[in-house]
Amino acid sequence: MTDTEPRLNDAPLEQLYRDFEGAHLNPLWTQLGDLMPMTPTSKAVPFVWKWSTLYPLAERAGDLVPVGRGGERRAIALANPGLGGAPYVTPTLWAAIQYLGPKEIAPEHRHAQNAFRFVVEGAGVWTVVNGDPVAMRRGDFLLTPGWHFHGHHNETDQPMAWIDGLDIPFVHYTDTGFFEFGSEGVTDDSTPDVSRSERLWAHPGLRPLVGLGAKTSSPIAAYRWEHTDAALREQLALEDEGYAATTEPGHAAVRYTNPTTGGDVMPTIRAEFHRLREGAHTRPRRQVGSTVYQVFEGSGRFVLAGESRAVSKGDMIVVPSWTEWSIRADSEFDLFAFSDAPIVERLHLARTHISEGA
Repeated sequence: MTDTEPRLNDAPLEQLYRDFEGAHLNPLWTQLGDLMPMTPTSKAVPFVWKWSTLYPLAERAGDLVPVGRGGERRAIALANPGLGGAPYVTPTLWAAIQYLGPKEIAPEHRHAQNAFRFVVEGAGVWTVVNGDPVAMRRGDFLLTPGWHFHGHHNETDQPMAWIDGLDIPFVHYTDTGFFEFGSEGVTDDSTPDVSRSERLWAHPGLRPLVGLGAKTSSPIAAYRWEHTDAALREQLALEDEGYAATTEPGHAAVRYTNPTTGGDVMPTIRAEFHRLREGAHTRPRRQVGSTVYQVFEGSGRFVLAGESRAVSKGDMIVVPSWTEWSIRADSEFDLFAFSDAPIVERLHLARTHISEGA
């Protein structure tokens, strides 16, 4: 110890620390490593939730827990084991499995939080977004931007489950949340194959000459599986023809975008879809910001912080900020992904490190 360093057994210094505490103050020199780590050190941990666990638990909730005013939704949040029991999949993202029984209606409400739904299997439910009924089918990615009224109705004799993704933790942390109840049912219980928003906006490369200003969130309520599948299939076909059409050998990927800006579908959430050929793999990498994956089809392995985890259809995987990860496909491997990348990029905090090794 030098003459200039404080001696922890000095009574005046101990009194100083007590006075700091009494005045609700904290000295930086005792907390620098926690407040400004050398690299991001997320409290969230890498984790895999198995669909074989998620879906049966949702079924049991369907038998025991009603949908209606009060809880509003039969949605079961993924609680990251590193976050002390909070119902968050990462410090910025919320993910859940939602289950709607036969002929059930989830009443309308709206909230400041941005939300989406992704359907890994099933059909027969319509989500009504600001009065526009939107069919939900396998492989569809559906938007509910912040402050849009929305409710759901199941027109079949079978239950249906899907995943919800929201920016609840981020909105909660920034004290910016609002919530409002809507109709006891849904404002339009019709069942069109194509929503009004799709009829207006979902024509490739074409934009209606109405509402020409940039929209904060995409005006397209549903991004349909047939288009996602075709885009991925053609990327791989072009790779076979010798064109550099994929992100890595055997790895096709697309990003869902807002047609009014060309950017992300919502201001706080990025959504993508990835397809890997059998045997293909990604290089190990680290990224600032967190990502959640759901296996749509096939099987493979995620290597998370050095641990290899086998995953298959429906399984959900969380990759916290700056965790090293890579993917290897055991079969053709389809993955839906969402992340907090728009927040990270808007704050100019984005950073990626890609390793050279396999």
